Amino acid sequence: MKRFFILILLLCCISNSQAQNKKVLNIKKTNISPKIDAILDDEAWIDADEATDFVQFRPDIGVKEKEHQKTIVKMTYDDNAVYFAAYLHDNPDDILKQVATRDNFAQADFFGVVLNPNNDGQNDTEFFVFSSGNQADAVVSPGSNEDFGWNAVWDSAVKIVEDGWIVEMKIPYSALRFSNKEVQTWGLQLHRRFRTDESQYTWNPIDPTKGYFGSYSGIVEGIKNITPPTRLSFYPYASFLTRSFDGEKDNDFSYGMDVKYGITENFTLDATLVPDFSQAGFDNVELNLGPFEQRFSEQRQFFKEGVDLFNKGDLFYSRRIGSRPTGYPNLDADEEVTDMPNKVKMLNAVKISGRTKKGLGVGFFNAITEKTEATITKTEEILNPDTNVLETIISKRKEVVEPISNYNILVIDKQFGQNSSVSFVNTSVLRSGDFRDANVSAALFDITNKRNTYNYEGEFKVSHLNLIDDDQTGFSGSLGFNKVSGNYRFGIDYDIADTKFNINDLGIQRENNYSNFSSYFSYQTFEPKGRLNSFRINAWFNYRRLFKPSTYTGKNVGFFIRAQTKKLWTYSGNMNWNIGTQYDYWEPRTTGRYFRFKNNFNANGRFNTNFAKPFAIAANAGFATLFDPDRDVFFKWFRIGPRFRFSDKFTIGYNYRYNSGNGGRGYVTTIGDTGEIIFGQRSQRTIENSISGTYNFNPYHGLNLTFRNYWSTVTYNHKLYTLHEDGSTTNDTGHTVDNIGSSIGNPDYNPDVNFNTWNLDFSYTWQFAPGSQLTALYRNSLFNFSNLSRDSFFDSLDSLFEQPIEHIFSLRMVYYIDYNNIKSLFKKQQTI
Repeated sequence: MKRFFILILLLCCISNSQAQNKKVLNIKKTNISPKIDAILDDEAWIDADEATDFVQFRPDIGVKEKEHQKTIVKMTYDDNAVYFAAYLHDNPDDILKQVATRDNFAQADFFGVVLNPNNDGQNDTEFFVFSSGNQADAVVSPGSNEDFGWNAVWDSAVKIVEDGWIVEMKIPYSALRFSNKEVQTWGLQLHRRFRTDESQYTWNPIDPTKGYFGSYSGIVEGIKNITPPTRLSFYPYASFLTRSFDGEKDNDFSYGMDVKYGITENFTLDATLVPDFSQAGFDNVELNLGPFEQRFSEQRQFFKEGVDLFNKGDLFYSRRIGSRPTGYPNLDADEEVTDMPNKVKMLNAVKISGRTKKGLGVGFFNAITEKTEATITKTEEILNPDTNVLETIISKRKEVVEPISNYNILVIDKQFGQNSSVSFVNTSVLRSGDFRDANVSAALFDITNKRNTYNYEGEFKVSHLNLIDDDQTGFSGSLGFNKVSGNYRFGIDYDIADTKFNINDLGIQRENNYSNFSSYFSYQTFEPKGRLNSFRINAWFNYRRLFKPSTYTGKNVGFFIRAQTKKLWTYSGNMNWNIGTQYDYWEPRTTGRYFRFKNNFNANGRFNTNFAKPFAIAANAGFATLFDPDRDVFFKWFRIGPRFRFSDKFTIGYNYRYNSGNGGRGYVTTIGDTGEIIFGQRSQRTIENSISGTYNFNPYHGLNLTFRNYWSTVTYNHKLYTLHEDGSTTNDTGHTVDNIGSSIGNPDYNPDVNFNTWNLDFSYTWQFAPGSQLTALYRNSLFNFSNLSRDSFFDSLDSLFEQPIEHIFSLRMVYYIDYNNIKSLFKKQQTI
């Protein structure tokens, strides 16, 4: 551990900020706030300095604006907000303006303002306005993607004119975090996209061949005597839900509130009180035959917004909170579970996060879930002494399967040099009673040198589980070195974890016990050449071992290639070859055992047309096989997804996916009394159909339809295989699909699978006031699971529609209340 921190200090010493010439925009304070109507006749704009001479950074570098596409931007401020006026010259016929929902870029031109009140080159707040009138906003920092889950309340207006389009914006100080200094210097970048040719321009030039884009911001000067407002807002909500399933119907009405409060000028508290997630979207569930759980994206808004700091170290998987109970009832021989909850209710959650002007970021997260119980039913026959007749007695009891639980995250992240950081992360799960507790700590560093050419990164993590019978402590770590600039790039990494490392109480981890080396090399272009806008090729080599015992498990080599033409068609493909014999220690589901196979090879190709056109299509196809004379394995797949934009308001997309294959072998079951591991050879097929359609009346309200049917079957060869100690499999031990049930004490068991699911969402959303929204959602879903794997697609669909259908209708209203608006209203009333 001591050596780890010494390495961090040495790397910090060789890191410094990137020096470059930056444009400066001087602005003046206005006494009369401009009206946000995209008509630039306000007094505030008359003498304002202009930001001009935008420069292209994609697909070309350093190209000046065309004469008929000049961009002119002005900025001013008052005691409450900063204001922007942008005149975006262009031919109106060339301006794409598809109407979409918030944070959806769709097929539209945009103008973006990127502000960095601390001027640290690392923590930007982005505000985008589209030619359609839509808004998008995000926070972004080095090492993380743009977080569009973050939403602020601000105002904008758009107007299409004969020589282009006009944008006017008001960004209140409540949407920003800045210090209380008398004179302030902010980082500023202005960004414009032309969707017809995907060209992008910025006010201060960007060199995409190296460095973080935020370090290329210009500077705005002249901001004086502004005070951070009281950042306090309330989001009270009310919702009604009615649900019917299999003849049962229930209604629910709930209300609650989310609160945002600026504790200091740079730190914010977010809290959800009596949370309601009734309108969270469906998960795209798939048949999972592997040893690892399927990872789902977060659907709940509270966990999607402003969580970039909590994702440091990849220790936080928010779906753990409120998921299935971790326990299972202890049953007697004559008992069965008749009601097992599939989720745990969250009582409340709080986030505190922010970053000082000197780059110190601190985040704290806490959530509490309620006690959850399962119902156990006991059925017994008792002789009635009075009648001498056996009577069936049914009794029920409750057992806790998830106690009151407390989930915590603490993050301390120090940024420096505009491109580097060191971090400490701790997560913990505390459960009452005799249930397991968990704690994970991590130290991280991400250092880029002064010239933004080389990067050093590493992490060291320790996990600790408090179990009923024993405690368990494990560790993992990694070190990496990467060239991160220029056309040619490369990197090498080493990752390690012992057998007891486990973060799955609040994170998600597929495997431990590894000692892996990886390397890559890439070449990419940053300027158009010939018929191509861009070109990139990546090649990699990985070598894998167990940590304990130090045993070889496999190696692979592969490449990925991608090219985009000047017509905005994109082509890509990849190949991967697992060289020689591979040893899979996870598929057998038994510690120390492995499954052996040889020379797995797969390849995939894809393309998509220009999605700026009304009609566009994306497709891919591929195959996988084994170069093994003893095995006949071949899988193939393809996907096609046409999309048609009927108008700027109405779009429909369809997606079809087909997978099939034979010869793959995988785990079936383990015979309890002998420990014999049974594998089977599979024939598999999957068909997925999905449709999505949107009609947006304007940027503030619209309709959305999402439909998906997923069908997958697995049919095992009649003879099953036994996995031997050397990792080989043979089918001469007498186990078959017909008798394997009896071998495991379940005569009805059949490993064949027919998995079918259907879900449909139809929603209407209306933003009736800034930050306030009404949402109506109708949802239905069907699910069927059987062993009739030889049924056809349409027979399986008939069986699916024989299942009870779940109908849900919900109505939810959220209203935004800003403390500053209330205060201003009272002041006005007092002056009357």
